[in-house]
Amino acid sequence: MNTLLHENIKSIPNNSKLYKMTLVHIEKKYIKKNSIEKRDYQVNLAEQAITENCMIVLPTGLGKTTIALQVISEYLSKGKGILFLAPTRVLVNQHFEFLKQNLTIEDISIITGEDTVQKRTKLWMNSIICATPEITRNDLERQIVDPTQFGLIIFDEAHRTIGDYAYSTIAEKFTNLDVRILGMTATLPSEKEKATEIITRLNISSVAERNENSSDVKPYTQETDTKWVNVELTPEMKIIQQLLKDSLDERYDTMKKYGLQLNGQQSLSALLRARQFVLHHNKRCAKPLFTAIRIHYALTMLEAHGITTFLKFCKRTQSKKGVGIKELFEVDPNFTKAVHLAKEAELKGIEHPKIQKLEEILKSVPGKALIFSSYRDSVDVIFKNLNQMGIKSGILIGKSGETGLKQKKQIETVQKFRDGEYQVLVATRVGEEGLDISEVNQVIFYDNIPSSIRFIQRRGRTGRKNSGNLTVLITKDTIDERYYWIGKRKMNTAKFMGEKISQTLQKNNNKKNGLDAFI
Repeated sequence: MNTLLHENIKSIPNNSKLYKMTLVHIEKKYIKKNSIEKRDYQVNLAEQAITENCMIVLPTGLGKTTIALQVISEYLSKGKGILFLAPTRVLVNQHFEFLKQNLTIEDISIITGEDTVQKRTKLWMNSIICATPEITRNDLERQIVDPTQFGLIIFDEAHRTIGDYAYSTIAEKFTNLDVRILGMTATLPSEKEKATEIITRLNISSVAERNENSSDVKPYTQETDTKWVNVELTPEMKIIQQLLKDSLDERYDTMKKYGLQLNGQQSLSALLRARQFVLHHNKRCAKPLFTAIRIHYALTMLEAHGITTFLKFCKRTQSKKGVGIKELFEVDPNFTKAVHLAKEAELKGIEHPKIQKLEEILKSVPGKALIFSSYRDSVDVIFKNLNQMGIKSGILIGKSGETGLKQKKQIETVQKFRDGEYQVLVATRVGEEGLDISEVNQVIFYDNIPSSIRFIQRRGRTGRKNSGNLTVLITKDTIDERYYWIGKRKMNTAKFMGEKISQTLQKNNNKKNGLDAFI
C-alpha cells in the first residue's frame, strides 16, 4: 500500500466500515478472508522467512505475529505441524487467541506446565501448538512429543536464546531435521557475543530487519513522546545512601588489601564477574566480596525504589545463611545505622519521591498507563500507593514464588486492563514482552535498566495505534543515572547489530561456522 493512501486511511476511525472497506487484505490459504491488513513490509519479510531460517528484527507493534501467521499458512500446506513458542503464559495465550481468530483451521492447541502429562500428550497431536519453552523442552526430553512432526518452529522473543535458556535446548533437538526456523525479536543484543550466540544456536541463515525509519514501515508508525523526569532523594534517604556507600567502601578497601584488583570498577557487574576467581584463587576476599554484592543490591533498592523495598530486601537477606550476613546486620556500624534510619523513615511515612511524581504524571496524561518496575516489592509499593490516591490499578507479575500470579490470573489481569477496569497496570518484566494492549496512552519506567532489549520492549508497549507517551524517572546521583547512560550506549550499539551480522552471514555464504569472522 502506498504511503499517501495509508496516510489517508489513518485519518479514518479504526472501527468504521469505511476504514475496513478501504484496507487491502491478505488473501492466503488458511487465513480468514478480510481479517489481516496487507502491508508490503510484512509480506516481504514473510516471504524471506518461508525460504530460509530467518531472524526477523522488527520494532514492537509492527506485526511480527502477523508475519508469523503468513509463514504458518504456507507451512500448513506442507502437511507438517507448527510449533509457536513464547516465553510467558500471557504471551502464549495471546498468540493462541490471535491464531484462532485469523486461521480457518480448528486444531490449534495451547500447552503450558499447568496441563497434566496425559492431557499434553493429546494436545501435541494438533496441527498448531502454542507453548512455553520450559514445558516444550521437558516434553521433548520425556519423548512425549516427536520433533519430526514439525515443519516450522517459531521462537518469539528470540533474543532469549542465550546460555541455558530452554530455547537453546529446543533448537538442539531440531538440528539436522527438515524444519524451518523463524526467530522474532524487536532488537538483537548490543553485545556481539550474545547476538552471535543467538544466531548460531537457532541456525539462522539471514537477518531480515526493519526499523521505524524504513521507508515501507514509516506509514505505520506512531510518534512516542519521550520525557526524562528527574527526582531527588529526600534528606533522610541521602543520609542512608551515604551510610551504605561508606559500608561498601570498607569492603572495597579490604579486597584491595587482599590483592583483588578490580581496575577501579566499583560496579555490581564487576563484583559478580569476580566471584569465580575469588572462590578458586583468593578465598580471603570471599567475605568482603559477597558482602559488597549484598550492599550493592541494598543500595539499588534504596536509590531506585525506596524505603519499603529496601527494608524488605534487608529482611529477606538477614533471614538467609551466608558469608558475612550476620556481621553486616549486627556489627557493621554504617549498615546497621542505615537500616535503623530506614525504619524510622518508614514510620514517618517517607517513601521514594518517585511515588508523588507518578501521581502528577498520571493525572497530566488521561487514559491507560503501564508502569514498569524490575522488582515485585517495588510493584507492591506502587500499587498500594496508587490505589490510595484513588487511581484504579492492577498488578502483573510472573508465576514463581508464593506471591506469583498463575497463568489464569495473569490473563485475567491483562483483560481487566484492556476492558478499562484498571486505569494503570503495574508490571515486572513479564509485562515487557509482546503484550498487545493498543490503548495504552503512556508507559512509565519507574526504574532504569542497563539493557537495550528491555528498554525497547518496555517502550514498545505504547504508541501502537495512536501516538504515545514515554516517561522515564531518574533519581539524581544514583544508580538510575548510571543505568541511563549505559542503556543509551547499548541502544546505539544495538541499532547496527543486525546489519553487522547480515554482512558476515553473506560474506561467509551462510555456512554454519560463518560467524567466526564476526566474533
